[in-house]
Amino acid sequence: MPKITPNYMEMKASDLGASKAFYEKAFGFAFTDYGPEYAAVEGGPVQIGLATGEEPAAPMPTFETDDLETALAQVKAAGGEIVKEIFAYPGGRRFECLDPSRNRLAIYKSG
Repeated sequence: MPKITPNYMEMKASDLGASKAFYEKAFGFAFTDYGPEYAAVEGGPVQIGLATGEEPAAPMPTFETDDLETALAQVKAAGGEIVKEIFAYPGGRRFECLDPSRNRLAIYKSG
């Protein structure tokens, strides 16, 4: 059986410019544009692509942080819609939000 490791996640963006601006402001991501309908964050252990469109619906990506309260403030300041405020779960604490294209994200701190 080959080892299969996640290394890329693609999400849809109904407004590519607004989605890029959100991720840049909320998380400090830097995008490379690949034409007018695609942009990607590269160089990390998991790369992220934003593709213009709405289908297929994307899974909920989860991002780890070392400061959950500051991450929540950054997401709010970037215009993210909080759909679940910070809550505890067996692996730590997290919150969930929507980006401008209504992709649902989870940001967590383990512990």
